[in-house]
Amino acid sequence: MEPLVVILSILAVLVLGGVGFVVAQRTRRQQLPPPPAEKTTQTKPPQVRKAPPAKPVEKAPPSAPPVKKAPPTKPAVKAPPTKPVEKAPPAVPPVEKAAPPVEKAPPVVPPVEKAPPAKPVEKAAPPVEKAPPVVPPVEKAPPAAPKAPPVVPPVEKVAPPVEVPVEPEVEQPAPTAGRLVRLRARLARSQNVFGKGLLAVLSRDKLDDDAWDEVEESLIGADVGVKATADIVAKLRERTRVLGTGTTKQLRALLSEELTTALDPSLDRSLKASPVDGKPAVILIVGVNGAGKTTTCGKIGRVLIADGHSVVFGAADTFRAAAAEQLSTWASRVGAEVVRGAEGADPAAVAFDAVKKGIESGVDTVLVDTAGRLQNKVGLMDELGKIKRVVEKHGPISETLLILDATAGQNGLSQAKVFTEVANVTGVVLTKLDGTAKGGIVIAVQQALGIPVKLVGLGEGPDDLAPFDVHAFVNALLGDE
Repeated sequence: MEPLVVILSILAVLVLGGVGFVVAQRTRRQQLPPPPAEKTTQTKPPQVRKAPPAKPVEKAPPSAPPVKKAPPTKPAVKAPPTKPVEKAPPAVPPVEKAAPPVEKAPPVVPPVEKAPPAKPVEKAAPPVEKAPPVVPPVEKAPPAAPKAPPVVPPVEKVAPPVEVPVEPEVEQPAPTAGRLVRLRARLARSQNVFGKGLLAVLSRDKLDDDAWDEVEESLIGADVGVKATADIVAKLRERTRVLGTGTTKQLRALLSEELTTALDPSLDRSLKASPVDGKPAVILIVGVNGAGKTTTCGKIGRVLIADGHSVVFGAADTFRAAAAEQLSTWASRVGAEVVRGAEGADPAAVAFDAVKKGIESGVDTVLVDTAGRLQNKVGLMDELGKIKRVVEKHGPISETLLILDATAGQNGLSQAKVFTEVANVTGVVLTKLDGTAKGGIVIAVQQALGIPVKLVGLGEGPDDLAPFDVHAFVNALLGDE
C-alpha cells in the first residue's frame, strides 16, 4: 500500500508540474509587450477585430481643413489566467490485514502529456504603403467663351522731338564802294615792279637805251604784254624827251597817265544785275578748272547782296560732287537760295530750273555756276553753248563772266579767247591777284580781247573780291607819292 501511495504522489507531482509549466508559458506569452505599431497601419494581432477600412478621402478644396487620421486600433484583450488545479486529498484506504507480500510491479509512469507546441508568433504585417488619395474625377467645365479683349483707349502717338536745325547767322556784307582802296596793300608784289622798279629807272639823270630796255623788261615781266609794253614805252620816251626828266613826282604822274590810258577807263565795268522786263538778270559763270570759279561765284553773290540786290544761285556744276555743297555754304551765309540737281544731272536742266525759280521768287539776279572745263575740250565747250541756249528760253543772258587765274599769266589769254567764241564773254574776273607780281595781266587781257576786267580777287576772305577801279588800281601799283 505504501508503494502505491508513493507512486500516486509522484504522478500527482508530475501532473502538477506539467500543468504549471504550461500555465507559466502561456502567462509569459501573454505578458510580452505587443510589437510597435506603424505610423500609418497598426499591427493586428490574432483574434483582434480588424478596423474597418478607411473611407477614401475626398480631395478637399484649397481652403478645407486637413483630413483627420483614423484612430489607432485597440490592443488585444489579455486572456484570464488559468485557475490552478486543486490537489485531491489523499485517499486513506481502510487498513486491511496484511496480505502476503506482493511482488513489486514496476512503477507505472503515466504518460506525460506534452505541452501543446506554442503557436508561432505571427510576423508583423509589412507596412502598408499609403494609398494615394483617391481623387474623384472632376467633370470638365465647358469651355468658357473667349474673353473679349479689353478695350484700350487709343494712345495718342507722341511725335519725337524734332531737332530744329540751327540756321547759320545771315551775314550782311559791307558795301563794295572803295573796297579796292582798302585792299591796295594786297598789291605789294606788283607794286615792287611798277612803283619802285619803274620809277627808280625813270628817275635817273640820263635815260639811255639801256634804261629803256630795263623799263621794257619790267613791263613784260609783269605780264603787261608785248604790244601794250611797246605802246607804253614809246609814249614815255616821247614825253620825257620833250618835257625832260623832272622830279620823281612828275615821273610818277607821267607813268600813271600811261597805265591808266592802257587800261581804258571808258569801258563799262559795272555788273548788269538788275531785272529786265520783270525777269531777273542772269549771270553765267564760266572758267577753267582750278581758277577758283565756284568760290568766286559765291563771292560775287556777296558783292551783289552788299549793293542791295537779291540773288538765287544755280549749282549747274554737276560733275564735281563738292561744288553744290560749296555753293550752298556760300549762299547760306547771306540767306540766298540754291537750286541744285543730283550728281551727274544735266547742267543745262539745272540752269533752266534755277532761272525758273528766280522768276517765281521775283529776285533781281540769278547766278549760274558751271563746271570747270579746259578750252581745248571740244565736247565740254559745246555743252557750255547748250547751257546758254537753254537758259535763253527764259530770256537773254545779262552777263557771262570769265574767271581767270592771275598767276596763269599769258596762258589766261588763250583761255579767254576760246571761251569768248563759245559763250560771248562780257567781263573778266581776275582771281589771286594778291599772290603774284604780274599785275600787268589786267592790261594784257583788255588789250588783247577788248573785254573789261570787272572784278579782282585780292585774298581768300569772303569780302576780298573788289569791283575793278582803274585809278585805284594804278595808284596801288605805283604806291604812295
